[in-house]
Amino acid sequence: MKRLLSYVYPVTKTIKSNYSGNLEITWYNGKKHLNTENANYSYGSLQRILEFGLNKIKLNKVDAVLVLGMGGGSVIETLRTKFKYTKSIEAVEIDAVIIDIAKTEFGITENEQLKIYCADAADFMVDNTKQFDLIIIDLYIDLTVPSKFLNTKFWNQVLNSKSSKGVILFNASVEEVNKDKVETLISYLKTKIYDVKIYNKVNNTNTVIIASGL
Repeated sequence: MKRLLSYVYPVTKTIKSNYSGNLEITWYNGKKHLNTENANYSYGSLQRILEFGLNKIKLNKVDAVLVLGMGGGSVIETLRTKFKYTKSIEAVEIDAVIIDIAKTEFGITENEQLKIYCADAADFMVDNTKQFDLIIIDLYIDLTVPSKFLNTKFWNQVLNSKSSKGVILFNASVEEVNKDKVETLISYLKTKIYDVKIYNKVNNTNTVIIASGL
């Protein structure tokens, strides 16, 4: 019924999160989305932005994926359904409320090929000893990427966790306030002998960075 009604007007319910404030699960035009007050977290514009990046990556060469900032799991759905990716995915999400929403509202549950960690991505990377062929970084609180995810300490850990054939897909920015930090990060990545491609205004909003070994 909600799906049918959503073609007439959005149908929304609100869930409180200590990290993101009021989260809204909204049916709109027959599809369910996860939003904050100001941003789409999953299954809307965010899903299209990350799909744009995934289209530029040779997923047939990827054996293990790490997702930092799982949200409602839309990038996992995209990998599984759009790109038919069946191999290992590990996902990190700081907000237990969102992990529960991903499970109950969107069917994103752990299995043999999906491991979900409830953890701060910065802490997770400090302890991580594995390497991944694709690292997807989508770390927002509402519209903002926390500064700790734009500094070299965090990115050195990311680079150390990337396999020799690996690729990093970073949903980098939607706000002008982070522009200088993102440009500094891009310059830093280039000093680490990485092929760095920058796509501005993806879906008319976000900067997307794709970095891979030369």
